Amino acid sequence: MLGLHFDCAGSTAMKQILPQRPSLAESQALARLPVWLVLENLRSALNVGSLFRTADAFRLGGLCLVGFTALPDHREVRKAALGAEESVPYRSYEQIEDCLAAMRAEGYLLAALEQTDQSMALDSFAWPGQPVALVLGNEVEGVSPQALALCDMALEIAQGGIKHSLNVAVAGGVAAWHLAQQAGRAAGGPKA
Repeated sequence: MLGLHFDCAGSTAMKQILPQRPSLAESQALARLPVWLVLENLRSALNVGSLFRTADAFRLGGLCLVGFTALPDHREVRKAALGAEESVPYRSYEQIEDCLAAMRAEGYLLAALEQTDQSMALDSFAWPGQPVALVLGNEVEGVSPQALALCDMALEIAQGGIKHSLNVAVAGGVAAWHLAQQAGRAAGGPKA
């Protein structure tokens, strides 16, 4: 127990608010942040669907679905995405090398979300002044050696538990939030 105590006596009951959400057509016209998530050989379609929702929530540029990563028409992707698969742009690639070459040609900084001997702490990362493609690896194997060799850097989420790993959808959500905050500040706009 953290020793925190909140006295709620006399306070009014909290009520959930439902924000006005744009329609699918309206969402297509909204500006997107210059951040793409690259999903390399994710084996769980539910994780893919969760990352579609994350990309929608933060208005990320989109997702690159690489290798055997499930596509948006997969039943479990749709189940977890809850419609976000219709609003988030995506690209599909068979090989990680082709995906990262395309992103680099478009001016993206290539960053792996992975624990390496040269990883930078995610919370130390400052917006680089160029778009970012963040590679998320397989749930068991992580980011492949082929992808790591092509990345400009690796980012790591500080952790204190015994596992030293997070579910890929959770890790992707944490990193996407941080990148959205950084991109929003760099653009002079509101934070995500």
